[in-house]
Parts: sequence; C-alpha cells; structure tokens
Amino acid sequence: MNSAVAYGDGPSILLTGFAPFGGESHNPSWEAVSLLDGEVIAGHRIAARRLPVEFRASLDVLRESIDALAPELVLCIGQAGGRAQLSIERVAINVDDARIPDNAGQSPVDEAIAADGPAAYFATLPIKAMLHALRDAGIPAEISQSAGTYVCNHAFYGLMHALRDRPATRGGFIHIPYSPAQAARHPGAPSLPVDTVVAALRIAMETALGTTADRRIAAGAEH
Repeated sequence: MNSAVAYGDGPSILLTGFAPFGGESHNPSWEAVSLLDGEVIAGHRIAARRLPVEFRASLDVLRESIDALAPELVLCIGQAGGRAQLSIERVAINVDDARIPDNAGQSPVDEAIAADGPAAYFATLPIKAMLHALRDAGIPAEISQSAGTYVCNHAFYGLMHALRDRPATRGGFIHIPYSPAQAARHPGAPSLPVDTVVAALRIAMETALGTTADRRIAAGAEH
C-alpha cells in the first residue's frame, strides 16, 4: 500500500498506521488503515501509508506523504495495548522518552522532537464531535490527554509541527486497543476487532470533514 498510487486531482485524506513492534507479529493500526486505502469518504479519497516504528524514519515517511498528497486531512492511527477504547488524542508533547527501543534500536531519553518547536501542539480535528459520533454509533471511545512519549507521540507531534505552515490541512491522532488475536496472548487485556476499528475510522473521518465548529461537551480526565 505504500507504493505510489494515482489519486487524481480531487481532495485527499492521508491515513497512517504503524508496523508491528514490541515483539508483536502484526499491528492492528495498519491492518485497519490498509483496508481503507483508496476508499472515498465525503468526496475525499483515502491514501493509506504505513509508518515504521522508528523515531526518525516515521517522520521522514510522514512528511514525504504530506508533500506528495497535499491532503486536506491527516489522521494517524497507533496501537496502545491495554487501552479499552479508541483514544482520540488531544495533545502531543515535544519530548521523546522511550520505554523500549524502537525498531531501529534507538532509545532516546528526554530529547526534544523539534528544537525550534513549542512544548506541545493540540490536534486540529474536531475531537469532541468525533467522540460524540463514535459513541452515538455504539463504539467505545474517549478523549485522551496523553499520547505517551514513544513513537506515536513523536509522529503526532511531528505531524502537527509539519502542518504549522499548512493551515488548510487539519491533523490528529487516534490510539486503538489490541486486536482480539493480540489480546489472546496478553491475558486480561481488552481488545477491539479490526472491523470495528475500520467502521470507527470511517465515522471519525466523515465527522472531521463535516464539522467546522467542534462540540462543547465534557470529556476531561480525573487524573
């Protein structure tokens, strides 16, 4: 799916997932995203790209894809094993602090992602409207206040840093739970079927494209 694809002159959506990492044989973020490649949502054709689970290389692929596609919307998807719901991320922070090495063996600790960047960026998608639409469809979802400090946060921060000079392009990040096959190897861990994730991403993208002013509903965290 990462090969060049002709998407025409119409508006596009860049949708990304990740390669497997941490000893897993697959990553449901890419499984779900790849199933949507070429699909049209609200007149926008989806271009799926797989990001490596590598701090530096993930942003190389992401920036190249943005430059090539000039998308109207960018939505990055990552896996967060242990989470029970789709987590729509609110904020990306300017720090790498790796708990485990990435797939290239790199383990940055307390390093800035962008030396010239702010401490944090907020997603520019209508995250509350997306939350409402997902819950209304019976899909478990939440607003997350932390994307971590691993490659997912790195990609999310790098995305928003890259979009700072592209005000017409909005971006954000969603974490998804383990797939059922993964959860079977992690006793007690929650999971969500890939086909449910695919349906959720369709709803999220359609809502983002159709919403100009976000909803004002409570979705904060207690801690």
